[in-house]
Amino acid sequence: MSSIILTQTPSVPGRLLLLLQFSFLLLLSSASNAVTPAGVPCRPDQAPALLRLKRSFTVTNNSVTAFRSWRAGTDCCGWEGVGCAAGAGANNGRAVTSLHLGDWGLESAGIDPALFELTSLEYLNLAHNNFGGSKIPSDGFERLIRLTHLNLSSSGFTGQVPASIGNLTSLVSLNLSTYFMIVEIPDDAYETLISQTANSIWLIEPNFETFISKLTNLRDLHLGYVDMSNSGAQWCDALANSSPNLQVISLPFCSISGPICRSLSLLQSLAALNLQHNNLSGPIPDFLSNLSNLSVLQLNHNELEGWVSPAIFGQKNLVTIDLHHNLGISGILPNFSADSRLEELLVGQTNFSGLIPSSIGNLKFLKQLDLGASGFFGELPSSIVVVDGEYNSSVSLPQIVLLYLPGCSMSKFPIFLRHQYEINGLDLSDNEINGTIPHWAWETWNYISLLGLSGNRFTSVGYDPLLPLQVDLLDLSNNMLEGSIPIPRGSSTSLKYSNNGFSSMPSNFSAHLRDVTFFMADGNEISGNIPLEFCSAKSLQLLDLSYNNFNGSISSCLMDSVSTLQVLNLKGNELHGVLPDDIKEGCSFQALDISGNLIEGKLPRSLVACKNLEVFDVGFNQISDAFPCWMSTLPRLQVIALRSNKFFGQVAQSAVEKNSCEFPAARIIDLASNNFSGPLPQDQWFKKLKSMMIGYSNTSLVMDHEVPRVGRYKFSTTITYKGSAVTLTKILRTFVFIDVSENKFHGSIPGTIGELILLHALNMSHNFLTGPIPSQLGHLNQLEALDMSSNELSGVIPQELASLDFLAILNLSYNKLDGRIPQSPHFSTFSSISFLGNKGLCGPPLSTGCSNTTSLNVIPSEKNPVDIVLFLSAGLGFGLGFAIAIVVAWGIPIRKRSTVRQRAL
Repeated sequence: MSSIILTQTPSVPGRLLLLLQFSFLLLLSSASNAVTPAGVPCRPDQAPALLRLKRSFTVTNNSVTAFRSWRAGTDCCGWEGVGCAAGAGANNGRAVTSLHLGDWGLESAGIDPALFELTSLEYLNLAHNNFGGSKIPSDGFERLIRLTHLNLSSSGFTGQVPASIGNLTSLVSLNLSTYFMIVEIPDDAYETLISQTANSIWLIEPNFETFISKLTNLRDLHLGYVDMSNSGAQWCDALANSSPNLQVISLPFCSISGPICRSLSLLQSLAALNLQHNNLSGPIPDFLSNLSNLSVLQLNHNELEGWVSPAIFGQKNLVTIDLHHNLGISGILPNFSADSRLEELLVGQTNFSGLIPSSIGNLKFLKQLDLGASGFFGELPSSIVVVDGEYNSSVSLPQIVLLYLPGCSMSKFPIFLRHQYEINGLDLSDNEINGTIPHWAWETWNYISLLGLSGNRFTSVGYDPLLPLQVDLLDLSNNMLEGSIPIPRGSSTSLKYSNNGFSSMPSNFSAHLRDVTFFMADGNEISGNIPLEFCSAKSLQLLDLSYNNFNGSISSCLMDSVSTLQVLNLKGNELHGVLPDDIKEGCSFQALDISGNLIEGKLPRSLVACKNLEVFDVGFNQISDAFPCWMSTLPRLQVIALRSNKFFGQVAQSAVEKNSCEFPAARIIDLASNNFSGPLPQDQWFKKLKSMMIGYSNTSLVMDHEVPRVGRYKFSTTITYKGSAVTLTKILRTFVFIDVSENKFHGSIPGTIGELILLHALNMSHNFLTGPIPSQLGHLNQLEALDMSSNELSGVIPQELASLDFLAILNLSYNKLDGRIPQSPHFSTFSSISFLGNKGLCGPPLSTGCSNTTSLNVIPSEKNPVDIVLFLSAGLGFGLGFAIAIVVAWGIPIRKRSTVRQRAL
């Protein structure tokens, strides 16, 4: 069963947390508007400090409006946002006790020291302003010893949380968090999308134990997005032991780890526990069911495991329980009583199982329900929205804001949605809905943030190409839609039309591309020229028009006018002409894929302006040029794919090129099927391929491009063996590959290739290489595929090759090799096909026997089996799946694996 989420209010950070924060704001508001008795003005020293604070903010329309009442010569206790409690001042006037400037839209380069002259402050709220990435002052807060409520949330502060805040022993409420909103789309094509406020910058708390130790009166703690990774597992005990009166703990996105400690059971007043999106491990403790005041429990997106007690769901005050995306937890749902107050119940992406209890129908306040765990079975009660597109008309449905029903085997568009006027997010992806999208679906709502209809069987959009609905994220991919691509009204952020049968684009749609960052229409049947409207899309970061029927040339404006464009994929069309050569400085390209077209001429030298370029694929064209040593100025270039063109000449042979043809970041070099000639690059050239020698752990495993709140696009490329293409739909940064096959290289193989110890596949076949196979290749311990066939190599097969434990594919056929084929437990499993056409070879697996004088090249297996298991379990390398894919294309049987490796897989 897939996720079913019905919601009317945002689930994060939880309704109770929001109410508690709002009550705090109301309290400040009431304090700031307290009636000032006639004849008791504020103290003379208070107004000057407030006016200096006012001047520290940038003059904007917001500040002018906000500070309109702040005028010299007037009683500061009557100013907007300022409160003076009765009896707080001395005989010469009253002191300011509350300052509420939250949500005023103020801008400043930092907190002015004048603030700390207001030493009688008890309430301070500067939340949701913009302090421009400045640091919270390390000195000053220790003067505000009466402070009980401090709110600096979502105000653009960065750096370390000052220790002086930890010395405010009177604090009851502390909020240093960053406001965030989460939109989760339950589809593998998307990631969790997190939208922070514009002023969101992380704070760091390096020593949480010390920081919290003196805050003994704390009741509310909000530290969302504060980096607490240095706290290890100690954060939990420190929190419970130092602040026993806590009612609200909100620590989402804090990088905390370790288990949920038993010390939290001491917090009997705890009402809200929000620990989502962290690295927590261990079980969800049973004592949570004994916390009678607990209303909000949010533990989603962690690494928790073990059995979850059903009693937790029966808490009488529980409003929200969110455990989803903890793949290691299991449990069953209890019977729910009619007096349950549950509004949000989310256990998707877990190992929960069992019959869905019909008593879910008793949850009359339910707004969110996520049962997207494969172990559940049964049906939802008739009192909850949806059976194959219909609904129970006798049930009065609330107005729903978010509805997620992916993968529910629905065959009809839910008709009840026609009367749901407040829908803001709708995901019906991966169902079996066919036919036409209802006409009313485009007219019922004026604006919708998400409309996901991918993975169905829709054949028609059911409306004109220019839709009346404004959609932020629209996904119509993987259907059977035809005709013209539909464009929503206004301006969207992400438009996805991949893998349909669309044949055209509407005319004059540039006004609808103003804010578009993702535009994907790959895998359709669109023909004609690439629309020039894309050249005016000034926010466009990714354009994927691959695998269509576009013809004509590539307009220069597409490569030089869209300064924001980071990914351009035009692969698999019928484009011709030459590549534009007027790319300007500041080029943003990270990935450029124009492979599989009819492009001619030379590579544009102006590409040197694209300093962020990582993937460059122009394979399968008709480009005629020399090897692009000039691209070595691109420091991040990792994929260089020039396959199947008309490139010619030598590679890095001249004196100039030897010193200016280094590609230290390259991981994939594909020069196959060209007219390159001369010797292979010399030893020093291979020594400069540093990324093929040294792994880097501080980068993501997959090469991709991410736009926050929009999505993640995985780079791809195609490599070929013997004319059969294998498409890497995602490029692992651990995969290292060299292919120089089907050229006219001659001379010997450089031994320094053996220093490229991260290499997984090496293909030098179909050249004119001579001399021996270097014994240094035995150092390539991660090598899985080696092809040196159809050359003129001579000498014996190095004994060192027999110790390559991961070598799954070997082709040394049609050379001039001689001597006995090395023997080892794994090498002997290669078939005779790997050695054909070498008249001087003898011994198994060939039928030709060796004379008694032929040396025995027997290599025992020296690898520790435990090392192999550890390597596999670490998930490095491209893996067995890659090798199997190549075997199918190559026709060479894969060798048998050792018992240890079979178990590891």
